[in-house]
Amino acid sequence: MGTRIGYTTGAFDLFHVGHLNILRHAREHCDYLIAGVASDEMLRTVKGVEPVIPTAERAEIVRSIIYVDDIYIETTGSKLDAWHNLHFTCFFKGDDWRGTEKGLRLERELATVGVDVVYFPYTVHTSSTVLRRALDALTRTEMAASR
Repeated sequence: MGTRIGYTTGAFDLFHVGHLNILRHAREHCDYLIAGVASDEMLRTVKGVEPVIPTAERAEIVRSIIYVDDIYIETTGSKLDAWHNLHFTCFFKGDDWRGTEKGLRLERELATVGVDVVYFPYTVHTSSTVLRRALDALTRTEMAASR
């Protein structure tokens, strides 16, 4: 069967247990795990999000996780672009994408190069979006208190 090279990707901004869970689950299902870290520019243009932690620091955090064998800085949203550079054999994603238009499109796209998409449980109680909102609320409260 050969070496099963896994790939998962994310912003990994405000690193939390959901990020750790996907990396742990992914590593359990492959021989070698590459974690894609979305660049600051990609987050701004593709997702409309301003990262809190810069790309280089997020990459260093992810690189230091025991489950990760290598990292790749994503500069486009295309998983086929990443595949052309990395030649992974399986792609891991949170199950919040399963059955969605984005998830189905991803499955079709990666199937053209023989890559399976494997879904893992999404950690509902913690997300970067929730953390970002909490930080924004704290900042607004602190600003109002300082007036």
